Amino acid sequence: MLRSMRTRLRAACAAAAAAALLGAAAVGADGIQDFLRSHWRLPLAPQGPPPAHYSPLEASLNPEACGSCHPAQYADWRESTHAAATGPGIEGQLVEMLQSDPQSAIGCLVCHGPLAEQAPLIVKDGETRPNPAYDAALRGKGVPCAACHVRGHQRFGPPRRDGSLASAAPRETLPHNGVTRTPAFLKAEFCAGCHQFAADGFALNGKLLENTYNEWRGSRFAREGVQCQDCHMPERRHRWRGIHDADMVRSGLTITAKPGAARYRPGEIAVVTLRVTSTRIGHAFPTYVTPRVVLRGELVDETGLAIEGSRQEKIVGRQVALDLSREIFDTRLHPGRSAVLTFRVKVPGPGMRARLAVVVEPEAFYVGFFETLLQQGAGRGEADIKKALDAARRSPFTVFEREIPLS
Repeated sequence: MLRSMRTRLRAACAAAAAAALLGAAAVGADGIQDFLRSHWRLPLAPQGPPPAHYSPLEASLNPEACGSCHPAQYADWRESTHAAATGPGIEGQLVEMLQSDPQSAIGCLVCHGPLAEQAPLIVKDGETRPNPAYDAALRGKGVPCAACHVRGHQRFGPPRRDGSLASAAPRETLPHNGVTRTPAFLKAEFCAGCHQFAADGFALNGKLLENTYNEWRGSRFAREGVQCQDCHMPERRHRWRGIHDADMVRSGLTITAKPGAARYRPGEIAVVTLRVTSTRIGHAFPTYVTPRVVLRGELVDETGLAIEGSRQEKIVGRQVALDLSREIFDTRLHPGRSAVLTFRVKVPGPGMRARLAVVVEPEAFYVGFFETLLQQGAGRGEADIKKALDAARRSPFTVFEREIPLS
């Protein structure tokens, strides 16, 4: 199973590496297209030697170095999913894959650790060999600042908040020769390289495994000019909040729970409707295959104790086999769509209430995935996989809960 799983993951990662050009091709002919095509040519090229006049701080690709002058951005990044992109779950797999299947491991790092200096190995002329540009200090840094902002030791970034592109002072007088500013950093296409597989990329049931940019492009949000950055980087915060953040999830949904009648007598069938509508999410909810969202209803007595056997659930998500061989179901919500749980239950006695809840399990797929890895043998990655499994099990949270009196 592990071999087939890694073969499919390898294909998926290769698709991500090809997707940057897709994103670039969708931008207008105002120079942004050319910039994106060059900036996100994956895998990224090594930065090369820094200019001779750079100080060690200016020459460093380490996010801590960037934080010396950009503390607010660094503080946000450090708590983000980008910083955790090479966390224990990835590291625990890579430690064995780098020996048993190095090309797959390198493919994973294209998005999970995109700097050329983060990969200990490279593939050249069909052979795997040590990476001469490898910097062990960048191992485990996920998607660092330099992955988006540095190419050939030159800095790139968005326009100033007033829209201007010019530097405030001569560039040669500024740290690291200042920054080249471009509106490309404010476009959804900037994110497509890692959040959109190419048209011929890895797919299940005719649907790309990663299709977030296309989902957005087909939504009203794209037509209204709402970019990825507007929701995931408000005020240019480097937090990229998403499915792991309860407040972010709540902000995108409208959730209601309504009984069919004011009261029910014991013995009658009570009906309560729990509705979840995607009102402010610009792509499928959830967009990827790893999370799932559970709409849940159950009876509780006067003390708040759940009545055994009364629980009913509806799953929102895209469930796939652990080896990525098939899609099991896809009940995700596209923008404007709703999921409804109609909770029907016989009222057994007085004092009964219906407890309605919406629970988000952002790491649902990984729970089963990491359990399987440990059962089959994770080798030297076992300790990291155990950490990742523990975190995945602790990741669920409730975004809505309400108790409605029935009798």
